[in-house]
Amino acid sequence: MPITNHAVATKVQAPFSIEDSSWDAFPWKDLSSNLMQNHMGNKPVHFPGVEVKVAYDSMAIYLLFRVEDRYVRAVARSHQDDVYKDSCVEFFFTPGPDVSQGYFNIEMNCGGTMLFHFQKAPGKKRIIMPVNECNQIAVAHSLPKRVDPEIKNFVVWTVAYRVPLVLLKKYCDVVKPATQSFWRVNFYKCADNTSHPHWLTWAPVELPYPNFHHPSSFGFLYFK
Repeated sequence: MPITNHAVATKVQAPFSIEDSSWDAFPWKDLSSNLMQNHMGNKPVHFPGVEVKVAYDSMAIYLLFRVEDRYVRAVARSHQDDVYKDSCVEFFFTPGPDVSQGYFNIEMNCGGTMLFHFQKAPGKKRIIMPVNECNQIAVAHSLPKRVDPEIKNFVVWTVAYRVPLVLLKKYCDVVKPATQSFWRVNFYKCADNTSHPHWLTWAPVELPYPNFHHPSSFGFLYFK
């Protein structure tokens, strides 16, 4: 099917390790980015600049977020804590074209602490991944694990991570990334408990209030 509105994932020729989250490091420097330009609720006074790059190989999918931000905070201590209350970027996705298969949400604060769930539909049959599975996602981040007090001045922060496909296959069918295949996805940025909360989205979500759990609004991630 033709896809016009989509994010792009670029194939890399060999697996690479997640050792840092530098925007211009190899292979990230040669990849196109996807901008997060929409918002939920009223337009926030503080509207961070957010980009995400996506790569893939036969074993994994890789993401790198870059955020031009202020009022940055991270106090969640452990995986599966409420990281969305911190300065946080999020990847919601169905690993294939059919959102009725269910979706994953990986939510990661600026210090690399994550929330990782799978659910069949919003609020239904939710599975909270055990911490040992969270630890299979290699993570790199530019800020310290804990950011408190809040950074009020301008700062650019990045997080990168690698999601093994085998981890996803435990929970649902996975369309293996390959040229011209696609997944359903959305990318988000939030900061619920900072001094300047906001709820940004990549694909528009037509709701009057913030709610990222809206798979019918997922866009397309096209594997080139």
